[in-house]
Amino acid sequence: MDQMATVVAEPREDALRCSLDRLDMSDPRYYQQDTWRPYFERLRREAPVHYCAQSQHGAYWSLTRYKDIMNCAIDHGSFSSVGRGISFEDMPEEMERHSFILMDPPKHTERRKIVAPIIAPTNLKNMESLIRDRTGKVLDGLPRNETFDWVELVSRDLTMKMLATLFGVPLEERHKLSHWSDVASANLNAPDAPVHTEEERYTEMKEMAAYMKGLLDERGRQPPRFDLLSMLAHGEGVQEMPLSELLGTLMLLIVGGNDTTRNAMSGGLIGLNEFPDEYRKLMANPALMESAVPEIIRYSSPVIHIRRTTQSEVIVGDQRIPAGEKVILWYISGSRDEEMIEAPDRLIVDRVKPRQHLAFGAGIHRCVGDRLAELQLRILWEEILKRFPMIEVVGPPVRAYSNLLRGIRSLPVRIPG
Repeated sequence: MDQMATVVAEPREDALRCSLDRLDMSDPRYYQQDTWRPYFERLRREAPVHYCAQSQHGAYWSLTRYKDIMNCAIDHGSFSSVGRGISFEDMPEEMERHSFILMDPPKHTERRKIVAPIIAPTNLKNMESLIRDRTGKVLDGLPRNETFDWVELVSRDLTMKMLATLFGVPLEERHKLSHWSDVASANLNAPDAPVHTEEERYTEMKEMAAYMKGLLDERGRQPPRFDLLSMLAHGEGVQEMPLSELLGTLMLLIVGGNDTTRNAMSGGLIGLNEFPDEYRKLMANPALMESAVPEIIRYSSPVIHIRRTTQSEVIVGDQRIPAGEKVILWYISGSRDEEMIEAPDRLIVDRVKPRQHLAFGAGIHRCVGDRLAELQLRILWEEILKRFPMIEVVGPPVRAYSNLLRGIRSLPVRIPG
């Protein structure tokens, strides 16, 4: 990793000169320092199926082009989700296969069918007024003509309140959901990580399990009501699901509903400030929200990668990948693939094909909450445009030390007026 330190710190021209043999995109500093673009550009052009022989996570293969990633994502027979996790860091055996994201069909199909109806279009329509009310109250409380942290007062606060509402958790306990989400997705080597070993993470997850089991039991004794826990407690097929799987599914919904949406809320504001003409275009025509929201998600790319394991020898491009190999699908790169997406490094609010991206994944493991995330972002920006002039980003964001989630820890902004 000492060798990598010089690579991460080099400017664009050196990214083009460095040896591909020593290029290890698993280093979280690429994403913390936001220097990843030229390296993936080169990989897409020169080595779209790239083998890294040495990293702190062992050897792995990288897929960086849109088409290769898509083909891998839909071929779950060759590229399996079963194993020691979906990221570079291996999960302890006790935590394996406790969520449908770590399963292949037919079990994955069965488990996903239990969860999917909870966030079906009809239920989302019922949620819309509540989400809008919560969002409006958060925005109305923001200061004017002074610098504040957008992550603290908007992205984090809003997602915590929405998570608590969706799960039926008391608002005064909403911080627990955010904390467990941070624990589940933390890079253990990050200085500010809430846990630093898998054992610490597992201990926290057991606390989450006990808390959630108590709420599930309580909902099961009560008449059905409109929250995720109640719908799960009374849902068809849930009673047959092992408790470990049920709790693993809840953890997946917590992370998906917190980290990714929160970071897209911040990433969208950053992107619109980077392209102020697009911001003004959206302000002048809010009807562009239909294309602007998926474009914000593509540009933000909250999930950096996902991991798969080859079940048999496969050929991708001109590379032969043996069975049992770790394959990394770099969503962040696929969503910037210039062969598929015109001007991919620009945020364009009226992009013709805004949903052509990999930020939600693809295939059977496409994010089950994608429409809910889009709904929350659409409402946020609709309510912003009703209230404020252009919100100004007045300093660089503090980014997370992570190769899994493109997290934004803080973002200084100012609302004129």
